[in-house]
Amino acid sequence: MKIISTVILSFGISFYSMLNAQQSNKINIDSIINKMSIEEKVGQMTQIDLGVIANGDICKLQNPQSINIAKLENAIVKYHIGSILNVGCGSGTISLENWHVILNSIYEQNKKLSRTKIPIIFGIDAIHGVNYTMGATLFPQQIGQAATWNPDLVKQIHQITAYETRASGIPWNFSPVLDLGRQPLWSRFFETFGEDVHLAKTMAKAAIIGAQGTTNNNPYAVASCMKHFLGYSMPLNGKDRTPAWISDRELREYFLPTFEAAIEQGAKTVMINSGEINGTPVHINYDILTTLLRKELGFKGIAITDWEDIYKLVNVHHVAENKKEAVRLAIMAGIDMSMTPNDFEFNDLLIELIKEGSIPAERINESVKRILNLKVDLGLFSMPVFDKKNYPLFGSEQHSKISYQAAAESLTLLKNENNILPLDAKKEKVLLCGPSANSLNLLNGAWTHTWQGTDTIYQTPNKLTILEAMKSQANVIYAKGSELNQVIDLADCLKKAASVDKIIICLGEKPGTEIPGNIDNLELTEAQIELVNKLSETGKPIILVCTFNRPRIISKIEGKAKAILYAYLPGDEGGKAIVDCLFGKVNPSGKLPFTYPRNVNSFVTYDHKAADDIAEDFSMTAYHPQFDFGYGLTYSKFTYDNIKLSQTTLSTADSMVVSINIKNESKIAGQEVVQLYYHDLVASITPSVKKLLCFKKIELKADEMKTVNFTIRKKDLSFINKQLIRTTEKGDFELIINTQKQILHVND
Repeated sequence: MKIISTVILSFGISFYSMLNAQQSNKINIDSIINKMSIEEKVGQMTQIDLGVIANGDICKLQNPQSINIAKLENAIVKYHIGSILNVGCGSGTISLENWHVILNSIYEQNKKLSRTKIPIIFGIDAIHGVNYTMGATLFPQQIGQAATWNPDLVKQIHQITAYETRASGIPWNFSPVLDLGRQPLWSRFFETFGEDVHLAKTMAKAAIIGAQGTTNNNPYAVASCMKHFLGYSMPLNGKDRTPAWISDRELREYFLPTFEAAIEQGAKTVMINSGEINGTPVHINYDILTTLLRKELGFKGIAITDWEDIYKLVNVHHVAENKKEAVRLAIMAGIDMSMTPNDFEFNDLLIELIKEGSIPAERINESVKRILNLKVDLGLFSMPVFDKKNYPLFGSEQHSKISYQAAAESLTLLKNENNILPLDAKKEKVLLCGPSANSLNLLNGAWTHTWQGTDTIYQTPNKLTILEAMKSQANVIYAKGSELNQVIDLADCLKKAASVDKIIICLGEKPGTEIPGNIDNLELTEAQIELVNKLSETGKPIILVCTFNRPRIISKIEGKAKAILYAYLPGDEGGKAIVDCLFGKVNPSGKLPFTYPRNVNSFVTYDHKAADDIAEDFSMTAYHPQFDFGYGLTYSKFTYDNIKLSQTTLSTADSMVVSINIKNESKIAGQEVVQLYYHDLVASITPSVKKLLCFKKIELKADEMKTVNFTIRKKDLSFINKQLIRTTEKGDFELIINTQKQILHVND
């Protein structure tokens, strides 16, 4: 489905023409900067929360949110504010109509009161759809998007999100998260594209292209924001914003490539890691923010802090004696814009530093120029807010269909003993229970209508929970049986189980992100384990449906289940997609984008080193996750045969083709993700046992066979060496697809 309809394309032609005409008088940014005062320049480098200019207390705003004109005038006239974000501390989702009232008030007052007339840019956390606008389309969280292994679909998701963000009047989205999900305890694991570099890098490219489009001044596109540069997702203790210890080589090998790929696609902004790496907070790390980001990667866009992170250099990291010193350190390291966000102290301190000569004017002009360039690229000087009537597909059925497709393609069947799934809706009576069986919150997770996603009052109308979706197509009875942390009505649940053929238990996790989402271990809650154990005593076959923020340990109950469907956080269409999958209307095709741990303290990724395989008896059997990266069953039966190399030797100038035959030996059409891995047999840096090289998602009809081809080059087999240089060393490489293998020799 093309999300821009014929009607919109027709409108878009004249729309683009109008905008381009307005931009034809080239804005001279250098001339603007030369006429700006220090105070006006500092204002451009400041971002405040909506709560600073809204009615009510800063973290207890009036509902619905509304602009306090006196506060707004103060922000514009005294502080020359350049940017505003989000919905107000502690506040929730805003209607499309109210967004336009708020944003037009901001822009009209700025046009009236600002001497420079430089437009204010508004930014939002639209993490899995425009989660802060009522009625917007909500998609699976990023980890679920990665599980589709379908970059074209991910591109559409971010294109629709950009469209609906712009429909809300907002041109800047703090998304996507490009941190690699290699620490499953981390509270923001669900916001990543998984643990693998190649998969995450592929999805990063798709997300950036989808969000930003390919041209500037696009009324359906937004400025994307790469999060969070760099190494944020690998805290040593697993808790958010705690110290990471990552060598320079590993930083470049694992955590840099997603950002590098996004920059190559033209990503316009980047948000900085709130934590520290190897003892230095990233917000003051010149080597990362300037030498690496600017000089090596060539990034030309805005580097923005996360929430209050300059102040935290004083009160959390203790690397600055006071806030003034913290501001100096951060700006000189390479920060362009400070998410202050609840006061104007940053402005006053930065002005002092400039006037006393502690920060040179050239450094300030550098940041201001980047900010103004972004505002020009987005067309804000011409039209800061577009009329909402120009976005007729906002929250539409067309967009919901893509959300449903994403949810359906993400569903990952981890276990299916004796083909217990799919269920027969006409013949089988089922008991549905568990904490996520009748909750939209547990299907969506955090960043859903509110920051933590736990408030139920803002839920999208007419979206179905698993229970609601199941009632329309199956003989189902319901007994909750358990909250997340407490068994309830167990006797009723057991009584109802006696009259059914199968039991579906929907397991979940409390929504949460950032520090409020921290947990102490990955064990599933005792109440949910007890529910499974008690129901297993009935002898009825059990099917588990898992909607988790991260891979919660299920080893204690995995053996009690005949089938396990892992749904990630599938969004507003997740209930319908899950039910359709359970009853065979959807053939699952999702594959795990991470290694599912079996034990609480055993976090070993699939691309581990051979030494990780050594067991207590010295056999090479220690790597034994619950489920491996890239794993996922379907209702079809696919076989692999006849792997071939177009050539067995590869040198620098060459490319080669790896081919394999895939056949669907069932009567059920389905999709399969064909995954090509490689193993460097000998290298100067201990090689991984295998690494993902390429993948393709294909569809096969019943009894159909296809040949899949992968084109690879020598650089695709590269790694970061001891000199921190990406290189491919000569030698033999094992190429692996499913159980098929071939040896490739690489020359100098």
